Amino acid sequence: MPTEDLLTAWTALLNRCGATDGPEPYGRELLRRWSEPQRRYHTPEHLRAVLRHVDDLADHAADPDAVRLAAWFHDAVYRPDRTENEERSAALAVRALTAAGLPAERVAEVERLVLLTVTHDPAPGDRNGEVLCDADLAVLGGTPEAYAAYAAAVREEYGFVPEPDFRAGRAAVLRRLLALPALYRTPTAHQRHTAPARANLTAELERLED
Repeated sequence: MPTEDLLTAWTALLNRCGATDGPEPYGRELLRRWSEPQRRYHTPEHLRAVLRHVDDLADHAADPDAVRLAAWFHDAVYRPDRTENEERSAALAVRALTAAGLPAERVAEVERLVLLTVTHDPAPGDRNGEVLCDADLAVLGGTPEAYAAYAAAVREEYGFVPEPDFRAGRAAVLRRLLALPALYRTPTAHQRHTAPARANLTAELERLED
């Protein structure tokens, strides 16, 4: 899948954020990570979609470019057979963005946002967190067909897990999402995605428990 559009966007973002080291090598390394063979859903296409949703919601964010940086790193480390992917991704963000010369305050905010994707439960008033989490979860509010493709890709990523264990683990994830005080926190995403997302999640959970 071509990724030059993503590399162009990354370079512009880093330059806009005041990088003092050339951003292209960092971008190519990130895209290499996003293109690893074990990925079926957490691919450059997912990154592209999250960035597109961040752009749609950017007016809600306190620092839209910090959210865009966090989108780039939020699944940069992704191994379905390991835990702490988010923590490893956040640590990678700190190393890479510090090396690129970004201010420490923005690096710290990116780290915080990446770690927030562990729960997707930003605190009230956390406008950057709300935008990132809504962008990451926007896939849940797609058409039934798009949601089915997403769910199938997630299952492929966990192909090494026996079916009964996958069903139990996936059902726990779906219950956690359905139990959130709100799936979406920005007004735009809440209005646009809440109803279809809850319908999609509930239908998948019922299939898993059947």
